[in-house]
Amino acid sequence: MTENDKLRSWLQEHHIEEVECVLPDLSGVARGKVMPALKFADLQVTHLPISIFWQTITGDYARFGGEQFYTEADINLVPDLTTLRSVPWASSPTAQVIHDAEWQEGGTVEYAPRQVLKRVVGYFEAEGWTPVVAPELEFYLTKPNTDPDYPIEPPVGRSGRQGAGRQPYSISAVDEYDKVVDDMYDFAEEQGLEIDTITQESGAAQLEINLLHGNPVELADQTFLFKRTIREAAFRNGCYATFMAKPMENQPGSAMHVHQSVVDKRTGQNIFSDAKGEPTDAFYGFLAGQQKYLTAAACMLAPYVNSYRRLVPDAAAPINLEWGIDNRSAGLRVPVSDANARRIENRVAGADINPYLAIAASLACGYLGIKKGLRPRERVSGNAYRSEYDLPRGLKEALGLFAECDELQGVLGPAFSALYQAVKNEEFEAFMRVISPWEREHLLLSV
Repeated sequence: MTENDKLRSWLQEHHIEEVECVLPDLSGVARGKVMPALKFADLQVTHLPISIFWQTITGDYARFGGEQFYTEADINLVPDLTTLRSVPWASSPTAQVIHDAEWQEGGTVEYAPRQVLKRVVGYFEAEGWTPVVAPELEFYLTKPNTDPDYPIEPPVGRSGRQGAGRQPYSISAVDEYDKVVDDMYDFAEEQGLEIDTITQESGAAQLEINLLHGNPVELADQTFLFKRTIREAAFRNGCYATFMAKPMENQPGSAMHVHQSVVDKRTGQNIFSDAKGEPTDAFYGFLAGQQKYLTAAACMLAPYVNSYRRLVPDAAAPINLEWGIDNRSAGLRVPVSDANARRIENRVAGADINPYLAIAASLACGYLGIKKGLRPRERVSGNAYRSEYDLPRGLKEALGLFAECDELQGVLGPAFSALYQAVKNEEFEAFMRVISPWEREHLLLSV
């Protein structure tokens, strides 16, 4: 049976009427086209303009690429049929497929976030290694907010009361929004997405969803799909789901912690542990690479001006890149585990990330540390919040650090790195044109 025959059979079996051809942009937004299922089954070439990668989160465009900026030449969308899934919230039987991007003359589009992650994974594979990741994604459920000048509020739960903060791991707090959670489970099951656990976090109506560990591209795909899934489950129940890093002033921020390890492809053994179960040079190198380069990668782990409101003292988020064993105050945590499961948890990334780029950047930092034989600082055993700031305090500073780090740009790809800086600088300039409520409150009649 040919690939086309298998595809037609699946579409017919599930009575699919239309297919969403999806491509993640630099912000992690799903761009693409919708077409009749019969047309998609022919696997004919589908096009989108290259400018989708130029687009900022506001819908504007960064001026980048010379003539390409004006001509907006088409690129080819190439479906990855392993990502074929139903769209359970659609009004008619619908499927979705994540696509890669190729130039019309051949070759992958180096700006595409999925390709950036594949590029980084390729560096590990060239060494005979397979990186393994497990994301933990936090988010808030909120009341519908149709006026951006109005502060975000927690939703009303089944008790008839708004969610309250400081209820971590409370089962009853999760049960307050059981209809949303039930729809999340149902939508995930229909898409073949596996959930490890769902827990209540510290914030009011703040939940965390943990995914199983596995291949970085597959886990980035799942995170990309889960964000949409969670939003749709919330919409169905009259509330919003937001992945803003800091949506509410007096509540903790939302993170996407990434657990990382590396396996030897030949033996299947975790290269972070030796035969005696002790940490290896590769473990310390990966850890040191995170300490050395994550400041330069911060613009992909904290990609918006809002992201840095989360990374402040006493807000349940790291402010530096200290490392510790089972220490959640450190930016880099080594969970207690057996030797085969030894891993490093990056706690810096916010929930507002593009999962492809955040995972790519974090793995790239670890890869550089191993290859350069770096050694980390001494681990902290106490409160890492008392240590000095390691991380940039804002997006502009983060972009400056990235611009100065040729080594990291080389692993991620120079063309992508240049575009990413252009898009993020455009977003920063757009933010600087906005007058905030704080300015009106404190400056209007006082200065």
